[in-house]
Amino acid sequence: MSTRALADGNELPLLGLGVWQVANDRECVDAVRWALELGYRHIDTAQAYGNEESVGQGLRESGVPRDEIFVTTKFYPAHSDPLAEAERSVERLGLEYVDLYIVHWPQGGATWAWPGMEKAKEQGLARSIGVSNFDAGELGQVLGVATSPPVVDQIQFSPFAYRRGLLEACAEHEIVLEAYSPLGTGRHLGDATVVEIAKRLDRTPAQVLIRWCLQHEVPAIPKSIRRERIEENGGVFDFVLSESDMADLDALDGTGGTTRALERKWWRG
Repeated sequence: MSTRALADGNELPLLGLGVWQVANDRECVDAVRWALELGYRHIDTAQAYGNEESVGQGLRESGVPRDEIFVTTKFYPAHSDPLAEAERSVERLGLEYVDLYIVHWPQGGATWAWPGMEKAKEQGLARSIGVSNFDAGELGQVLGVATSPPVVDQIQFSPFAYRRGLLEACAEHEIVLEAYSPLGTGRHLGDATVVEIAKRLDRTPAQVLIRWCLQHEVPAIPKSIRRERIEENGGVFDFVLSESDMADLDALDGTGGTTRALERKWWRG
């Protein structure tokens, strides 16, 4: 699995499995196990998802050595202590540490949680720390107070949400932008431009959308609970989109190249 170097020296796999809205039961266990059996080496969960126990069980059942797997979880900012919640996460996962620990969204302000995130890293509970759903201004606030700066900003990103301004802001500060919902939770798969490119290349629309992320050097974490779809989504390293294809996909952006992470913030503060 190809990787992207993080500013702290760790390596983030370019493709991962996301498990948002996957139940904390056999469904999640199997999805994680199948992904690892099919060659994935990154699993992305969160405290808010409520399925860390099943993710951990899937990791163990896969038989893949721990040091070959990159595990991400996210701090739920309705809680007050990122360090204490990191301890609970690794216990639920059955691990000694996670590879990446992320502030899930900037509820209550961009900076208050960061000292606890740094403590989680200092105490070995997380090898890398980052953020999610932070816009360019919020990243700047964190960078202004950080001793150990965030190395990842995980955001909603796809040809339809091509947040060029935020991508450029991340690059300026050596932060890797990572894409969640690269398939638009499925709603982008029927777009005429995506379908036409997929047919011409004898690929699936999902593969085209994921490949677009990778060619922008953006790691992606598509979600699926079906083994055949997980396998399909992994088949993105043996073809290339042309410059013309990339330009056509870039033109689907509906954000105006924003520096925002989201069009609507669902939290307060």
